[in-house]
Parts: sequence; C-alpha cells; structure tokens
Amino acid sequence: MKKRLIALAIASLALTACGGSGDSVPKNVIFFLGDGMGIPTLTAARIYKVGEAGDLTIDTLPETAFVRTYSNNAQVTDSAPSMAAYMTGVKMNNEVISMTPETNAFDTATGKDYLSGADSTCPASGNGKSVATLLEIAKGLGMGTGAVTTTRITHATPATTYAHVCHRDAENTIAAQVVPGGTGYNSALGDGVDVLLGGGRQFFLPSSNGGKRTDGRDLTAELKAKGYTYVQSRTELDAAAAATTKKLVGLFTSSHMSYDLDRDASKEPSLAEMTDKAIEVLSKNSKGFFLMVEGGRIDHALHETTARKALQDTVAFDDAIKLALDKMQAKDPGLKNTLIVVTADHDHTLVLNGYAARTGPTTTSNPGVLGLLRSFVDGSLASDSSGNPFTIIGFGNGENRPATRSALTDAQVADKAYHQEAAIPVAAGSETHGGTDVFLGAVGKGADLFTGTITNTEVFGLIRKATGL
Repeated sequence: MKKRLIALAIASLALTACGGSGDSVPKNVIFFLGDGMGIPTLTAARIYKVGEAGDLTIDTLPETAFVRTYSNNAQVTDSAPSMAAYMTGVKMNNEVISMTPETNAFDTATGKDYLSGADSTCPASGNGKSVATLLEIAKGLGMGTGAVTTTRITHATPATTYAHVCHRDAENTIAAQVVPGGTGYNSALGDGVDVLLGGGRQFFLPSSNGGKRTDGRDLTAELKAKGYTYVQSRTELDAAAAATTKKLVGLFTSSHMSYDLDRDASKEPSLAEMTDKAIEVLSKNSKGFFLMVEGGRIDHALHETTARKALQDTVAFDDAIKLALDKMQAKDPGLKNTLIVVTADHDHTLVLNGYAARTGPTTTSNPGVLGLLRSFVDGSLASDSSGNPFTIIGFGNGENRPATRSALTDAQVADKAYHQEAAIPVAAGSETHGGTDVFLGAVGKGADLFTGTITNTEVFGLIRKATGL
C-alpha cells in the first residue's frame, strides 16, 4: 500500500510538471516577436517615441538576455528558421518552416527552391520531418492557442507556430494546414487553432474569388463550417463577442496589413486591438493559453529602409505589449501563472551615426532621431567628405545610395516615404537582415530563467521549464 501511494504521488508530480490535469491553475504564455527588431532599431524607436532618457514598455521588463540568431546553414538567418527555433527548439535551414535540421528548402542540384508555381509539400521522401511547436504542445494539453500578426497569417513567423513545410513561400499549403478536417490539415492542431488574426486573405480564397488558391477551395467558408467566427474588419472584430466566441479568424487584408502610419483605423485594427481580442477569447479556457503576437511589418519597413515606418510599427508593437501586460495583471495579479516573453527573430543593418546631439522624441516640429545629424558640441550640421549633411539613421545596405549626393533637409529625411541612405547599394526593398544578437525581455512566471547570452533554440526549453508546457 505504501509503495502504491508513493507511486501515485510521483505520477501526480510528473503530471503537474508537464502541465497536465494535476495542475488546476491555468498557465498562460504570451510570446511577442518584433520581426527584424534589432537593438539599434529598438534604441531608435525609443528615442523616436520618448527621447533618449525615456522608456518604452519593453524597457521595463525585469528579466533580460541576449539571443544568438544564426540558422542551421547561415550566419544571417531569415525569419522562418529563427522563429521556428523559438517555437521548436530546433536549428533549421533558411526558408524552412518547423522541420528537422536536414530539411532542404532548395534543390541542391539546381539551386532553385522547391516551389514550382503551385504550392506543394516537401518534395522527395527523406527531405525532413515535422517537429512539434509550442503551440501544438499547448494544444495537446487542452490549452487555448492563438497567433496574431500584422503580416499575412501565412507568413513565415506566424506559420512556424502551426505549420510544417520545407519552403516558407508555400502559403497556400500553409493556409490549408489550419482548416480542421480539410485536405492538408495539420492534425497536431487537434480541433484547430482557436484564434488567428492578421492579413493574407488571398491564400484562403480561390482565384475565381480574387484569391490565389488554385485548388478552388474557399478556406474561409470551410472555417466557418467548422464553427469559426470569421471577421474582415475592425468593426466586425469589435462585434465578435468574446463571451460567446470560441473560435475566431480575422483576415483583414488581402496581403499584409498596413503600416501603422498608413492604417485606416476604421477598417484595420491595431496590433494592440487584435491582441486584446485574442486574450479575451483565449482567457475562457480553464487550462490557460498560448498566444504568439508578431509586429511583422517592422521588418518590411526596414527592408525598404523607410525608417519612420519601421519606428512607428515598433512603437505599435510596444503598445501591444503594454496592453497585454495590463490585461494579464488584471486577470492574474503578479503574473504568478503567466509568462510574457518579448524578443526579435533577427537584426537589420540600421545604424545610428555619431556624434549627434540629443534630439528628444520626434514631433510635428522636431524630426528627432529621423533628422539630420547635428553636432553635440555646437549644434552645427555634420557633413560628409563632400560637405553635404547626412542623417542620424543610416543602413549598411539599401536602395538609396546616390552616385552624387546633394544637400538634404530635415523635412525631407523625416518623411515616412524617405529611404535612408545606405553604404552598399542594393535593389529596391532588398536591404538585408543583420547577424547580430537580439534583445529578449521577460516577466512573470519563470521569467528569471532568461538571463545571459543564449541561443534561440534554448528559449523553447526555457519557456517549457518556466511554465510546465
């Protein structure tokens, strides 16, 4: 009898450690990902919003670390393997979505990717296998699950949470993986991801209805048939009552959602508003939830070298973090059973040139960090070797590299459409990621585990250890 009681006690402890039914308290994990939000971008966004001495919400997170972001086959990663490393604990090759390390995104003989017009699953037997994601693990434990983004919901970062494919561009295939019971469904999602909010409607609709699907399927109709509430505007999102909505899909644009500076607030919700609705829906689950929130268009603006758009989207991302912190503190005082992690998947080549006088925040009358560089000594305009002024923000590579420079003005360089100058000229929109470490901040249950310099794959294990996932 005594041995039996001991065995039962051990089993109960093991179940609790795994987040099973032995633990009746709901555990919540919110993972925030600023796509491309390297430390220079984060610093510039702070100055842009609150000045050099101010704090963004991300700056107030009590536990911090630096994260190494290299992929399995590249010094500088793309978003697919870097986010997948967080979600799976596995290093994989560039372009690959949540697959084993040997998975190839490219045909080694031809150098071409494995997409040939229509989307496909991974070609050739033996080209990798799926690896479990944090969202799938949470789903297996009966927790609520969700993904929120300002990009297409089928884009690399959100896709790594719920899909598996050898090349990130197979977005029709990725979309099909979220439709319960449909052809190509990812059965590891059980009865389906509970909340999906973002852009990318084109990959859910057939070409005959303005979409990009070549199989004739209308995935929005299929999702509604499976009990999902489907919304396409901020008004419809607001009307989706959290108290009665169990499954929610919002596809607000055909492709990516608008930059925050360009967003029509009457049509597209902000990232904070989507985060708010997701938390309300997922909080109804008595076992807790896992939610991923991506500020995805930070990355796109950096590829364009349009710094003002990138910084504003970083601020909008920070607003979503604040919303989540305040909301979860109200639901779980002290965050005793909630872990919030904030990080980036990779850097970009944005730099802050020296030696500028302090500018304070950007306003309608002050370009701030977006403006021309003025000396901290006497406030005079700094000049390059040709005698022309230049900006505080620049890029290592980018599309704006004029053969002959001319004088610039603050009004010109602080405009949202201005492309900051770059050291190395590349094609329009082709500024590259950078390879430096990124910042991670954490708060709540088990947050003290995140410290020092760690590799992105370690974050997966630390989240599981902190929360019992």
